[in-house]
Parts: sequence; structure tokens; C-alpha cells
Amino acid sequence: MRCWPKRAKRGMTHVDFGAKETPEWRLILILRGARIAGDSPEMPDADIGIQGGRIQVIQPGLVADGEEIDIGRRLVSPGLIESHIHLDKSRILDRTVAAPKGNADHMARVAAVKPGFTVEDVYARAQASLEQSLLNGIIHMRTHVEVDPNVGMVGFDALEQLAKDYAWAIDLELCVFAQEGMVDVQEADANVVAGLKRGAALIGGAPSYDTDRAGQIRRIFALAREYDVDVDIHLDVGPTTEDMDVYLVCELTEEMGWQGRVAIGHGSKYSNLPPAELVELGKVMAGAGVTLTVLPATDLFTQGRHQTHSQIRGVADANTLIEAGVNCCLSTNNVLNPFTPFGDGSLVRIANMYANIVQRGTPDELAECFQMLTDRPARLLGREDYGLNAGNPADLVVWDASSTDEAIATIAQPLFSLKSGRRIFTRAAAQLHRP
Repeated sequence: MRCWPKRAKRGMTHVDFGAKETPEWRLILILRGARIAGDSPEMPDADIGIQGGRIQVIQPGLVADGEEIDIGRRLVSPGLIESHIHLDKSRILDRTVAAPKGNADHMARVAAVKPGFTVEDVYARAQASLEQSLLNGIIHMRTHVEVDPNVGMVGFDALEQLAKDYAWAIDLELCVFAQEGMVDVQEADANVVAGLKRGAALIGGAPSYDTDRAGQIRRIFALAREYDVDVDIHLDVGPTTEDMDVYLVCELTEEMGWQGRVAIGHGSKYSNLPPAELVELGKVMAGAGVTLTVLPATDLFTQGRHQTHSQIRGVADANTLIEAGVNCCLSTNNVLNPFTPFGDGSLVRIANMYANIVQRGTPDELAECFQMLTDRPARLLGREDYGLNAGNPADLVVWDASSTDEAIATIAQPLFSLKSGRRIFTRAAAQLHRP
């Protein structure tokens, strides 16, 4: 069983700046003048030495031979992590449209077009969304893939191949699940099992669309135990705090010893809890080691549609839950489909939107938002080799900003990224042409 990784302390992400002597290095690439994500403003700029696809050293004034790139005191962070997305049903607005204001039939609109999906179609749409994500600094990704009877294994076939084809640029793991019901739907259950047998990294679900919510949750955990995979469930979506399933999920997590291996997506009901009750919920989730992934774009667009004015926002305050000890992430969920007819692959934009909604704007709060795109989802995905540490893979992003809070506040553009030391993309910084 995978261990439950602990979060690294901020300020301990690289070698000791107090070293008396600087070794002579012969390196493939040296990034000069970097502002390291998580460092305090008082910390000096650092140089990053890369060799063999890994970070060899991070320190100021590095004496070394090799290709050099002057970062110009810009922020360098680990690659971003998209921890909850649906590549298989992205970019389908050419065949269906978003529900008009006051209408909430998002599921029906997607379900109606799924029978027309083909492996080639899913692959092409998912490829476009994945490449856009790469251009926004994402290096690790967890995608959900639906295997309901009206689509079968089409999406799984496409995304399984996509993961292989883009292994040079991104680590893509598949979460297999039935979106439209699993209890008493034998073909859906069989397809989920088939995905697990073919190597799906984890199992998900959507109990709110099932005839027996608790029955689906118990079945998911039973399969997770049988195939020794993690769990990532769409849960507690709605405008009230009634009938929340999070407590059953926490109970089963503890019973199975799956702490650190279970995530909840959405949790929009939690946004309606009074502060004290939200903190109490946080204590339960933290005790069980259950992560919450907040999906601001989708929840903001879909929630409150039963109201004509003063509409609820439906976006859970992850910062409060983090203070209670919960691991929380921010993610995209949907791109250009009826659940979210928007999307540009930018997690920084998602985090900026989230911060606006829950009214978090101090430097520390915005820095925590950046953590919800990096270190926190790395913990969820069990990436023990993640981060700007000597010896770790050189998976990093250079930003047109000087700090993580500035990156969120300004929706900063990533200028280039490396995956295992290999350049993935390059974007020129904007240049004003004065008269």
C-alpha cells in the first residue's frame, strides 16, 4: 500500500544556501536568477543546475559549466498538477449547447451525445485539451473517464492511448467511473471492472446520479480494495447541506486504511455550511485523510440555478478546510461542454477565480491557492519525487511573475516548462513597443 506522504515544509525545498563552498559542476542546463516557489522574499535568487533529467543542485552563485538561461528574477515552480478533469467529454459544444439560465439539465445534454463518441473523436478532443494544458504549465494530470453503457469503453480506449503518446510531456492517470448510475446497471459495473483490470490508476463515481447513493459508494470502496487503487468520487453537489455523503466516505476510508488515497470532487454543499460547522466537517475529513478538490468553474456555473436572484455561489472555501487540516486542491473539471462552456487550460486562472469567489486576497492566502495547484495535489497523487529538490525530476515551470501570490493575483503567464529536463513549450514574454 502506498504510504501517505507528508507535505514538505516551505523554505526547505532545495539545498542549504549557507554552504561555504560551491562545487564545480558540469551540467546540461543552468537556470540563473530564479525566484524559488515557496521561498520568503528575503531569500536570495538561486541558480538551478540540471543534468540527466534531474535537478542536481539549487543554490545562489552556482559555479558550473553548461547551457545557461537567465530567468531574470522570475518565479520558478514545480510543474502544475491538474487533479480533476474530464478529457473525454471536453470540447463538445459543436454537438450540444449549455443550458440556458434557470435550466439545470447539464447531465442530460451530455448523455444525449455520448453514443456518438468514437475513439478517434475522443482522442482528438482530449488531445486538444491536453496540449492546451501543457501550454499552461501542467505536467501531471488525473482525468476521469466515463464508461456508462451509452459510451462503453470508447473513452477509455482513447485516453489510454493518449497517455502513452504524451508520456514525454505529462504523467496522465485515468480514473474509471460510471457517471449515470452503477447500482443495478450491470454493464456499467462490468465496464468499471474492465477499466480496473486494464490498469486504471483509480476508481471514481457519481452517487448523486444513482438510485442508491450509499450502495454505489460501498461498491466503489469494495472495488478499490480488490484492485488496490485509489478513490476519487464526485460528491455532495447541491444547494443544501442535507443528505451529505462525505461522512460515509470518511468512515469507509478509515475502515479500509485508505487515508491519503481518497478524494472528493466538488463538495458544493460545503459552501452552504456556517463557518463553525465547516470547521467541524474539516476535522472529520482531516482525521480520515480525505482530500477535497474544489472545482470553481463548474460549481459556479451550475449551482444556484433554482434561484432567480441573490444566487448562491456553490464553491467550497478550501482555505478554511486547510486550516482545519484537510488537504485541498483546485482543478478545472470540464472544458467547453454543458457543465462548463468555458476553459483555456489555465489552472492559475481557475485559482484566481476561486480566490475572488471565496474572497481570499492576502499574500499568504494567494500563496496557499498556488499550493493547491502544486504541492497539495502532489500529495493526493502520491508524487513523492515532486518539487524543487535536488535529486527530483526536473519538472518545472518559469512564470512571468516573481512570487506565487503574484502569479495568482495577476493570472501570470508561464514562459516555459521542463519535463525531466526536456523543454516542453516556450512562450515569449509580452513586449510593449513604445513610440
